[in-house]
Amino acid sequence: MSMADGEQSRNPGSRGVSDARDTAVGARDARDPQGTTGEGTDAEESDAARRRRRAQFLRELHEAKQLRDRVQPRRARAARMRQQMRMRTFRW
Repeated sequence: MSMADGEQSRNPGSRGVSDARDTAVGARDARDPQGTTGEGTDAEESDAARRRRRAQFLRELHEAKQLRDRVQPRRARAARMRQQMRMRTFRW
Protein backbone atom coordinates (compact mmCIF):
# COMPACT_ATOMS: atom_id res chain seq x y z
CA MET A 1 0.00 0.00 0.00
CA SER A 2 1.46 3.35 -0.98
CA MET A 3 1.31 6.53 1.07
CA ALA A 4 -1.39 8.03 -1.12
CA ASP A 5 -3.57 4.94 -0.72
CA GLY A 6 -3.21 5.09 3.06
CA GLU A 7 -4.15 8.74 3.16
CA GLN A 8 -7.12 8.15 0.93
CA SER A 9 -8.42 5.24 3.01
CA ARG A 10 -8.03 7.20 6.25
CA ASN A 11 -9.90 10.24 4.98
CA PRO A 12 -12.55 9.10 2.48
CA GLY A 13 -14.93 12.04 3.02
CA SER A 14 -12.47 14.78 2.16
CA ARG A 15 -12.68 14.08 -1.56
CA GLY A 16 -16.29 15.32 -1.79
CA VAL A 17 -15.54 18.48 0.16
CA SER A 18 -12.59 19.45 -2.02
CA ASP A 19 -14.59 18.76 -5.20
CA ALA A 20 -17.37 21.01 -3.93
CA ARG A 21 -14.83 23.67 -3.00
CA ASP A 22 -13.23 23.51 -6.46
CA THR A 23 -16.65 23.85 -8.06
CA ALA A 24 -17.48 26.83 -5.84
CA VAL A 25 -14.21 28.54 -6.77
CA GLY A 26 -14.95 28.06 -10.47
CA ALA A 27 -18.46 29.42 -10.05
CA ARG A 28 -17.18 32.40 -8.10
CA ASP A 29 -14.63 33.21 -10.82
CA ALA A 30 -17.41 33.14 -13.42
CA ARG A 31 -19.64 35.43 -11.33
CA ASP A 32 -17.03 38.04 -10.39
CA PRO A 33 -15.20 39.33 -13.47
CA GLN A 34 -11.99 41.19 -12.70
CA GLY A 35 -12.54 44.16 -15.02
CA THR A 36 -15.70 45.68 -13.52
CA THR A 37 -16.23 49.43 -13.33
CA GLY A 38 -18.03 51.55 -10.75
CA GLU A 39 -16.27 52.28 -7.47
CA GLY A 40 -19.26 52.38 -5.06
CA THR A 41 -21.12 49.37 -6.41
CA ASP A 42 -17.89 47.40 -6.74
CA ALA A 43 -17.16 47.78 -3.02
CA GLU A 44 -20.70 46.75 -2.10
CA GLU A 45 -20.59 43.75 -4.42
CA SER A 46 -17.22 42.64 -3.10
CA ASP A 47 -18.49 42.96 0.48
CA ALA A 48 -21.60 40.94 -0.36
CA ALA A 49 -19.48 38.38 -2.21
CA ARG A 50 -17.13 38.15 0.77
CA ARG A 51 -20.09 37.54 3.09
CA ARG A 52 -21.45 34.85 0.73
CA ARG A 53 -18.07 33.13 0.59
CA ARG A 54 -17.71 33.32 4.37
CA ALA A 55 -21.18 31.87 4.93
CA GLN A 56 -20.44 29.05 2.48
CA PHE A 57 -17.12 28.35 4.21
CA LEU A 58 -18.75 28.24 7.65
CA ARG A 59 -21.47 25.87 6.35
CA GLU A 60 -18.83 23.53 4.91
CA LEU A 61 -16.76 23.72 8.09
CA HIS A 62 -19.77 22.86 10.25
CA GLU A 63 -20.64 19.96 7.95
CA ALA A 64 -17.06 18.67 8.08
CA LYS A 65 -17.03 18.83 11.89
CA GLN A 66 -20.30 16.90 12.06
CA LEU A 67 -18.92 14.27 9.70
CA ARG A 68 -15.74 13.93 11.77
CA ASP A 69 -17.78 13.55 14.96
CA ARG A 70 -19.90 10.86 13.32
CA VAL A 71 -16.91 8.96 11.99
CA GLN A 72 -14.76 9.25 15.13
CA PRO A 73 -17.10 9.15 18.14
CA ARG A 74 -14.31 8.58 20.69
CA ARG A 75 -12.48 11.71 19.58
CA ALA A 76 -15.73 13.68 19.61
CA ARG A 77 -16.48 12.53 23.17
CA ALA A 78 -12.98 13.46 24.33
CA ALA A 79 -13.35 16.89 22.71
CA ARG A 80 -16.69 17.41 24.49
CA MET A 81 -15.11 16.46 27.82
CA ARG A 82 -12.21 18.87 27.26
CA GLN A 83 -14.64 21.65 26.39
CA GLN A 84 -16.66 20.96 29.56
CA MET A 85 -13.51 21.11 31.67
CA ARG A 86 -12.57 24.41 30.02
CA MET A 87 -15.99 25.83 30.77
CA ARG A 88 -15.83 24.67 34.41
CA THR A 89 -12.35 26.09 34.89
CA PHE A 90 -13.09 29.59 33.57
CA ARG A 91 -16.44 30.58 35.02
CA TRP A 92 -17.63 34.16 34.77
